This record gives sequence, C-alpha cells and structure tokens, in this order.
Amino acid sequence: MSPTHTDVTTGAADLAPCGGSDHPDCGIRDVLDRVGDKWSVLVIVELANGARRFRQLQRAIDGISQRMLTLTVRRLERDGLVLRTVYPTVPAQVDYRLTETGASLTHLVRALADWSLEHRDTIARARRAYDSEHPGNEIR
Repeated sequence: MSPTHTDVTTGAADLAPCGGSDHPDCGIRDVLDRVGDKWSVLVIVELANGARRFRQLQRAIDGISQRMLTLTVRRLERDGLVLRTVYPTVPAQVDYRLTETGASLTHLVRALADWSLEHRDTIARARRAYDSEHPGNEIR
C-alpha cells in the first residue's frame, strides 16, 4: 500500500471468533483478559514510573484492596510482565517493577489513559443522555 493510499476499508477485520483451539485469536483473548482488566492497567501505569513496594502501589491505586492487589501483581508476574524482587532483610522487603515485556506495554497503556482523559466528558454526557432516554435501565 502506498503512503498516499486513500481507499476506505469498509468490511470488518478478518478474525475468526474465539472459542476453539483452531481459532488464531484465542491467544489474543487470553492476553487481553490479563492486560485489559482495570487493576492490571493501573498497576502497569504506576510501575511505569519505576519500582514500587506493595504499600506504595496500594496507596497509589485508589480503591484497590490488599487481596486484589496481591492477585493482580501475582498474575502480572506469572505472565512475565512484572518482576517481584525480595531483598534479604529483616523484615523482608519486596518491590515490583516492570519487566522488559511489561515496559513495552506502557506506551499502549498511556495512550489508552490519554484517550480516556480526552473523551471522559463526552462519554459521561452520552451516558447521561442514554440514561435519561431509558429510565430504569441504567447500566453500571
């Protein structure tokens, strides 16, 4: 395709629905389930600024419980996105930092955060309009 190509694509992307082992996008769903949940995104955003201890993460991420933060960093560690380092001190000190793979996500996560900030007022107005047109059917 040339840099001056101006045709508009009108069809949907050529992706088969996920659900079976023979579908090529099953890996996409698996990865997006992890990096697309709100707590993982917020942990990645916070760790993009450098290593953090558990309590620093918890204070920085409004509304996350200790249990949810524990589950989130464990899942991110399992997926190779976060590195957990335990220092041999008494009491033990632990910090979390993004791996190279995790750090490669930061530009995407920041773009999503920027998009969210840019469009949050428009989305809020659309929600209010929808809710006023469909009373009793509010979606949360």
